[in-house]
Amino acid sequence: MLQITIPIIELWDERKQEFIYTKEQTLQLEHSLVSLSKWEAKWRKAFFSRQAKTFEETLDYIKCMTITQNVKPEVYKYITDENIAQINKYIEEPMTATYVSEINTGKKSREQITSELIYYWMIMFGIPFECQKWHLSRLLTLIRVCNAKNRPPQNMSKRAIMKRNSALNAARKKRFNTKG
Repeated sequence: MLQITIPIIELWDERKQEFIYTKEQTLQLEHSLVSLSKWEAKWRKAFFSRQAKTFEETLDYIKCMTITQNVKPEVYKYITDENIAQINKYIEEPMTATYVSEINTGKKSREQITSELIYYWMIMFGIPFECQKWHLSRLLTLIRVCNAKNRPPQNMSKRAIMKRNSALNAARKKRFNTKG
């Protein structure tokens, strides 16, 4: 969960000819499958598409991420560039220590990742629906782990084994500062 604070902002009211001040607002945000589903339902397009999001779509995703109750809609107008930078950094965080080595099969999937596909993967691997509230990066890492563990072991060619062992030996030599 990320907590951001939207600062007090001074505005000028042309009609009344006076300054008005917004209240400071703290929002709690969660980048999860739930927020992704809400956004995709509204915009009817894949969140993970290659197409850049408009400012309106980005702002709406922040609204979908918000778990703070009873937030007035005008609060989102005052989100600062610093707030957006914090949110983007939070979204990009892996939120896990797990690293899954992807085996290159030579072919890339062109399948568009949507919330429904992620739910399908959760069902296929028996991942409980409580995980839909996890940080999305963490959930996707768990899905990758399940996929890797369910894949039959691949036999490596002698050449591939020698190449891997050579790389491991070189890394060890460098790490321990030895010549072999």
